[in-house]
Amino acid sequence: MIDLVNQINATHRELGTAGLSGGGAGRSLLLRRTYDAAVEDVWSACTTPERLARWLAPVSGDLRPGGHYQLEGNAGGSIQICVAPSLLRVTWSMGEGMATEVELRLAPSGDGTLLQLEHASPAEIVDEMVRQYGPGGTIGIGGGWDLALAGLLLHLSGAEYDPATWQDTAEAKAFAARSCAAWGAVVQAAWGTGDDDAAAAVAFATAHFS
Repeated sequence: MIDLVNQINATHRELGTAGLSGGGAGRSLLLRRTYDAAVEDVWSACTTPERLARWLAPVSGDLRPGGHYQLEGNAGGSIQICVAPSLLRVTWSMGEGMATEVELRLAPSGDGTLLQLEHASPAEIVDEMVRQYGPGGTIGIGGGWDLALAGLLLHLSGAEYDPATWQDTAEAKAFAARSCAAWGAVVQAAWGTGDDDAAAAVAFATAHFS
């Protein structure tokens, strides 16, 4: 059985800047971790509809470069780049909101796979979110990706996992709280927030997943 809470330290997290494909300044969240699985297996899990449904969400659409996808109950967008088994870039939009971009990069690492996931948003989206909600909104986005990558770990490990119900379990909520705390430290270091501001942001983001 995987101790997911202890998996928090297996992920590197950082905030930075990014150049968006359409031009303009962007802000980004980056997650980096290694999986004990071959690159081809991780790529298949991240791009095959049948496998995506088992750890993230059912996906539909014209699943090819230039096509559009829709995750059930989640984001949708266009597929910008798909180079197996190393690079996938898509736009990522919730409803009618302005599109952000998600890039997935895979590379061999020893006997496993190094996964890097970068979520870049136009600077005005992030800045407005911070004005409205403080850094807690950014922490919540990072926490959401942590939960998704935990689901990928469960899937690759052969564990029984239902993404539609797992996030309501005590295990997932404990994981989300630890994730938000980890992102809180990243935000505090990057933006110079005080301890009280960081604690409030973590509480806000954790409540989003409870």
